[in-house]
Amino acid sequence: MSELITAALVDLGLSAETKQEAARSLAERMVAEGRVTDLDGFLADVAAREAQMPTGLDGGIGIPHCRSEHVTAPTLAFGRSGPGIDFGAADGPADLVFLIAAPTGADDDHLTILSALARRLMDPEFTEALRAERDPGAAAALIRGEEVAPAGSDPKAPTPEAPAPKASASNDGAPVAGPVPDSVAPATEPFRIVAVTSCPTGIAHTYMAAESLAAAARAEGVVLDVETQGSAGFERLDPALIAAADAVVWAHDVEVREKARFDGKPIVDTGVKAGINRPAELIAEARQKAERGETTTLATGAAARQDGGATTGGDHTHFGVRLRTYLMSGVSYMVPFVAAGGLLIALSFAIGGYETAGAKSVAEHFVWSEAASWAALLNQIGTAAFAFLVPVLAGYIAYGMADRPALVPGFVGGAIALTINAGFLGGLAAGLLAGAVVMAIQRVKVHPTLRGIMPVLVIPLIASAVVGFLMFIVVGKPIASLQRALTDGLNGLSGSNAIILGIVLGLMMCFDMGGPLNKVAYAFAVGGLADPTPGSLKVMAAVMAAGMVPPLAMALATTVRGRLFSRTERENGRAAWILGASFISEGAIPFAAADPLRVIPSVMAGGAVTGALSMAFDCTLRAPHGGIFVVPLIGNPFLYLLAIAAGTAVGTALVVLLKSVGRNTEAPAPAPETPKISVAA
Repeated sequence: MSELITAALVDLGLSAETKQEAARSLAERMVAEGRVTDLDGFLADVAAREAQMPTGLDGGIGIPHCRSEHVTAPTLAFGRSGPGIDFGAADGPADLVFLIAAPTGADDDHLTILSALARRLMDPEFTEALRAERDPGAAAALIRGEEVAPAGSDPKAPTPEAPAPKASASNDGAPVAGPVPDSVAPATEPFRIVAVTSCPTGIAHTYMAAESLAAAARAEGVVLDVETQGSAGFERLDPALIAAADAVVWAHDVEVREKARFDGKPIVDTGVKAGINRPAELIAEARQKAERGETTTLATGAAARQDGGATTGGDHTHFGVRLRTYLMSGVSYMVPFVAAGGLLIALSFAIGGYETAGAKSVAEHFVWSEAASWAALLNQIGTAAFAFLVPVLAGYIAYGMADRPALVPGFVGGAIALTINAGFLGGLAAGLLAGAVVMAIQRVKVHPTLRGIMPVLVIPLIASAVVGFLMFIVVGKPIASLQRALTDGLNGLSGSNAIILGIVLGLMMCFDMGGPLNKVAYAFAVGGLADPTPGSLKVMAAVMAAGMVPPLAMALATTVRGRLFSRTERENGRAAWILGASFISEGAIPFAAADPLRVIPSVMAGGAVTGALSMAFDCTLRAPHGGIFVVPLIGNPFLYLLAIAAGTAVGTALVVLLKSVGRNTEAPAPAPETPKISVAA
């Protein structure tokens, strides 16, 4: 770890009062050492990671961390605070703060070293030694894992050796690297658990949860093997270990990879911080599930009692929440096709006009020197990308429901939806049907000799046949009729009907700014681009215009009434101009998080005004993204910009008014600090 931390990166008298100030103070040391190139950009990435999940841990530890393009080399800075700093831990503020910075393309060796540090933070001797150390160089050496002689001024300062990273533990406290020697083997067969830990960045929490679970397992006399699915990749657990395990613990904040390996085991499914803070409870819960005989059918994402009892275990979420997750899975995979295909088509229209759509195939007719040929080429590539929209949507909805075996029937159902002109709605139905059929098949008990071919042959074959039958014969035609009715309705929208739809879409785009409602409205709009009509192009224009309003309104508000906002919010406001202009609604999230009751209603009102005006002005848009940078491709561009300006003005006026009401003019209270944002976000 010698390259990661030096004495210059240690502050034993950290004077920061907030986690933002702490991150900035430690990051400034990284900048001074040439480890970070853009302070504000790096801090924005730290804040974005912090927004996903607080990085405070029980025991007085804060570990803000992120991957960032502004980091030149993997780096660690350490600060020690006397009063402590709130990083969101349940047991109070943190006095030990570790700022971990990893480059976007950090190599596996460095990330492995960082993971070793994360595990050491679970060792009380290590943290107490850091609290006692008075010399920055000695503190850096401790963190690097070097032996440190006791400081002369404090003879009681400990000198711990760096423990080897552990990913598994046996009942005698040693790492499980092979069979337990006979001399220490327990009289009865120990309880065995396999675990998976993971977090969004895979740098710290992943490995801390692994170490915490291992320590708890040693204390409980449990044999535990952990698979850490971190940023440095992961080594799969030996299938024999999984087969021999009595139970499974998942402590994760991202999807467990290759989860079907654990099919048929009792599973405790929880977040990664529970693995850090409540390991003994998770192990106890795993024991209880095993004793009750609860097992999980992983491909369905739900646990089922094999004795015919009620469902239990892995997935306790409400059906509506799971349904939204399935749909968002399909949309998230579809959006890149939309973006690439839509922008290529839009660019082709910019070069060659709308008649480009009727050009001959460039495979048969292409003239290098003609702009029209290049326009046709871009159009036909974009059209080819768009042809995947519905199959990809259906395939990955099914994948979200039943994992990899559902991909084939999902894609097949989506392709059939295109064949019968069922469009976007047909893709939704095909994906849900494919997932449901595969889930049903997976519940059927089969002989062990057939399990190996089930996911690659039997399930895709049967499910594709069933989904194909349903789409062609049963549900396809009614859905196609509904799709035609929806298309005709959009094409016929005029006057008050169009304005009402614009208001609804505007409210949805601005309510959660990148959340589920925002994505539903966006998915509705881009789905219409697969088979564009005048009505669907109006919907796309209204959705993008409304989505630009929240960050633009907050940027304008911080400009015209800066005293109503904190210093950090004013800095965020400068970045929000570009984010809003680029159609990145998330640029307003820091403001909404700090003051939701004032900000969210204000931007929703502005978005509703913009959506209504865009519809009233008959603005159209063929590109799925781009903000003001695709204005030349918008129908009625000047009125479109006017609609955005009007909504921005309304949102700004309302947020300024609401923040001003009841404000103590004699002693104004600053707005709470919020995470910084950057264009890179």
